Formats: sequence, structure tokens, C-alpha cells
Amino acid sequence: MMENMAKKKPRVRRSFTPEFRAEIVESCRRGDRSISEVARDFDLTETSVRRWVRQAEIDAGERDGLTSGEREDTAGPGGRVSISAWGRSSTLSSRYSESTGAIVAIV
Repeated sequence: MMENMAKKKPRVRRSFTPEFRAEIVESCRRGDRSISEVARDFDLTETSVRRWVRQAEIDAGERDGLTSGEREDTAGPGGRVSISAWGRSSTLSSRYSESTGAIVAIV
């Protein structure tokens, strides 16, 4: 068994269009298939699909969190913000969630 695990190549990081993500989210929201079934059918990781569904709920106002637009505004051109960068800012403060490893809110 360990031999098979050693031979398995890591999955190449892929990127998806917003339209494709919206299609996947809509497939999950229809309710005829579970998130894991949708992920398996489209050869996606379940974690990614769950994250897309959660972000769509936030964007629709159904759940608390930063919308996609707010994430882009805070992340800047690179797309990601490190926690240490937030700590050095005198004009911004944030609440950091240790359980998710993400910035939960900008105060």
C-alpha cells in the first residue's frame, strides 16, 4: 500500500473561470446531488466546491463574511494578504480565526 502512495503524483493546480464556478454552485444548489457527488462528477476536490458554495452564499447575503468584491479590495493586486502584513498596518485591524486560518472581519 505504501508503494502505491509513493508513486501517486500530486494534482496540478488548476484555475477555473467565474462562470464555471457559478455553474458548479448552481448544480449544488439544485439539491438533486450532494456536494461530494458534484465534485466527483467534475473531477474537483470537495473542499474547493464547498468553498465556492460558501462564497456564493456570502455574496448573496445569505451568510456573514467578506464578499468577493471586498476580498479583492483588501487583498490588492497579488490576491492574498499575509497575516503579518495586517499586523503592521496602523489603519486596519482584523479578527483572525485560528480554526480556519483566515481573516474573519475588518474592524
